[in-house]
Amino acid sequence: MPTVNSRKKLKDYIYRKLGGPVIEINVDDAQVEDRIDDAVQFLGEYHFDGVEKIYLPYTITQTDMDQGYINIANPNILSIVNLYPIGGESQTSTDNVFGVRYQYSLQDFNSLIAMDLANWTIVQQRLSLIQQMLEPEKQIRWNRITNQLFIDAEWDVDFPVGTNLIFEVYSQVNPADYPDVYDNHFLKKYATTLVKMQWGQNLSKYSGIQLPGGVTFDGKAIYDAAKEEADKLESEMRASFELPPDFLVG
Repeated sequence: MPTVNSRKKLKDYIYRKLGGPVIEINVDDAQVEDRIDDAVQFLGEYHFDGVEKIYLPYTITQTDMDQGYINIANPNILSIVNLYPIGGESQTSTDNVFGVRYQYSLQDFNSLIAMDLANWTIVQQRLSLIQQMLEPEKQIRWNRITNQLFIDAEWDVDFPVGTNLIFEVYSQVNPADYPDVYDNHFLKKYATTLVKMQWGQNLSKYSGIQLPGGVTFDGKAIYDAAKEEADKLESEMRASFELPPDFLVG
């Protein structure tokens, strides 16, 4: 079976699935492109195979300081869920994973062999709780429409210019980079259904018109059947393939 690993191959697959070239599929090429875009977007937002967790590095600039937010305009990013400061020009920062506090904590491992691990774990949990109370993690807010990421902190104290950050991000898998996305079983079915629905919508204005030989246009029937299929696929997606909501909450 040939692999659908490009946009053109997916379009050809959709036309064949709907009956072409045996029958004429009354849709414009631009309409098919739009429906494929809709299907890819839906896959990225609701299917676990359409999204991946990545770590995005960033360095604070003076522009960020002046405007009070970081502009992250990446159309593939669905959610930013965490922030990891790793220090900046000053390597003595307590938020720096290469700083004194973190390096000092590594000394504990020298005595792990002789230490009771249960007690060590309890002590570490208590220290973590105290740290969270006295120095809680910085909260972040980001919106896909504005692309503005706000950090609830004193920027000049906690994030001076030159501070290096790493953001934990959920990003949509880009078909331009990973064309095998087009061969996803759900994507092929859903894109075909959307094109079928577009076909029915195009023909709906001719409903009831009888052609020579007794053939009658019934675009509404095609549209209704496709709409039912799309609703069923979307319900199946939400029930079986969607990630838990908290995975994408920033």
